[in-house]
Amino acid sequence: QVQLVESGGGLVQAGGYLRLACAASGRTFSTYAMAWFRQAPGKEREFVAAISWRDFTLYADSVKGRFTISRDNAKNTVYLQMNSLKPEDTAVYYCAGRPFVYATNHHDYDYWGQGTQVTVSS
Repeated sequence: QVQLVESGGGLVQAGGYLRLACAASGRTFSTYAMAWFRQAPGKEREFVAAISWRDFTLYADSVKGRFTISRDNAKNTVYLQMNSLKPEDTAVYYCAGRPFVYATNHHDYDYWGQGTQVTVSS
């Protein structure tokens, strides 16, 4: 069983930055692919970024070049560095985990955090 806890959300002006963190419990974190999804009010949950257990990364086109996903296995933590934020990035951001290989469909993930709100003002 893996428990995930996100932190780092908040209110930021357009063009600003935030770094989200997701701390995982358990001793198998290094064998998990981790991902960030987001959900805006009235919208479907959408894929943002993922990192495999071998550190391969994948990004949604909407965030490519602005967001960076990384992991620190010694700290059981995955990060999402978000730069050049836009109002359309406003959403609740969730971290998710599944064994080894990442996926872009949220139904394929076994473990979820509670979410952290990111609000970007124009």
